[in-house]
Amino acid sequence: MTEQTFVLPDVGEGLTEAEIVQWRVAPGDSVAVNDVIVEIETAKSLVELPSPYSGTVGELLASEGSTVEVGAPIITIGSADAGTPAPAEPVSVPEPSDPGGAVLVGYGTGGAVSSRRRTLRQAQGPSAERPVKASVGVVAKPPIRKLARDLGVDLSAVTPSGPAGEVTRDDVVKHAEQASVFRNIETPEWGTVREETIAVAAPAAPAPAASAPAPAADAREESIPVRGVRKATANAMTSSAYSAPHVSVWVDVDASRTMELVKRLKASPDFADVKISPLLIMARAVIWALRRTPMINAAWVDTEDGAQISVRHYVNLGIAAATPRGLLVPNIKDAQSMNTRELAKALENLTLTAREGKTSPADQTGGTFTITNIGVFGVDAGTPIINPGEAGIIALGAIRQKPWVVDGEVRPRWVTTVSGSFDHRVVDGDGISRFIADVASVLEEPALLLD
Repeated sequence: MTEQTFVLPDVGEGLTEAEIVQWRVAPGDSVAVNDVIVEIETAKSLVELPSPYSGTVGELLASEGSTVEVGAPIITIGSADAGTPAPAEPVSVPEPSDPGGAVLVGYGTGGAVSSRRRTLRQAQGPSAERPVKASVGVVAKPPIRKLARDLGVDLSAVTPSGPAGEVTRDDVVKHAEQASVFRNIETPEWGTVREETIAVAAPAAPAPAASAPAPAADAREESIPVRGVRKATANAMTSSAYSAPHVSVWVDVDASRTMELVKRLKASPDFADVKISPLLIMARAVIWALRRTPMINAAWVDTEDGAQISVRHYVNLGIAAATPRGLLVPNIKDAQSMNTRELAKALENLTLTAREGKTSPADQTGGTFTITNIGVFGVDAGTPIINPGEAGIIALGAIRQKPWVVDGEVRPRWVTTVSGSFDHRVVDGDGISRFIADVASVLEEPALLLD
């Protein structure tokens, strides 16, 4: 038998390293060409790697949780015939197959539901499967079952809403969100579960004698390695904060008519299969306002011949997404060409891929402007940091009923705060103010979108 070594390939976008998240095989297992053997995490996405060889798994050369350089050996596979390995299919990130709700800044607080995958795996060993109930008799597609495992949801406890009595993605996410609310009623102990990009040691067994050292879990401090999405986010935010002079502005808005429009769209048969939220109207407002003030959609570019300002005549709309892996900013390509239904569907698909950790590197690059909906966390306003390569970012605050003066009378209205940060090298104060005012005017009167 000849042993062949598989090295970590370059999965695209010029990435130089990846973390071993989960081995799908163990020494002694038989594999065929294109069988998935390992799940890795780059700074941008989770990727399943297929085997380029067929044979018997020999040795796993990298442990789960370790960071491996591209080109480093990760596994050996023995085969009876040492011929040229069959070509594997290109590594790609699967596209969403079943639309539904997902945790996104702007679609709910389910993003706060932490994944226990890493802690459970370390407690059980590298080849352990995630402990999930069998859910016998539950009708659900494989992607839905995987989502339930990732969220720690028992499918047998979920009420199905599918037309054939099957559990849908929305059912699983809503169940997880409800469970999150009830878990937060009690004051928790110091947590040991972090983002999936962070390895946390499993609690040590109790000491056999009083004089023995205390378990590692009882330490007053813990060290968390910075890698994966957290490392990429830290580098990008530091670069942006110290290279672009930020200026922030905000305005309070009567969003009552936006809330009325959202209610009507939810009741419309044309939008029956699409998730609708105020974020959709905010996205339409931003696109409309960017057309009126194009410099907000520009970017400062340093070249060998000097600095330039690149004005984009298209909108790749970034949406800040809170996921179990950390903060991601996928963007909707050419959002300016979409009607309201198409944009709503694009937002929904974006949330789905972000929740599953399957957002491709291409979907996280090339953005021209970003929206972050901090309101879902009960926050009114903020001074967000601009996404690198862009000139601005806008935040939608919580929409609450407040007293508001209308025609000289104080009335209860749905009020929100729109705030934003902008690169003062690219756009001046009048352009910044005009843009924020335009977004606010659409939220106050969505009929402006009809022009």
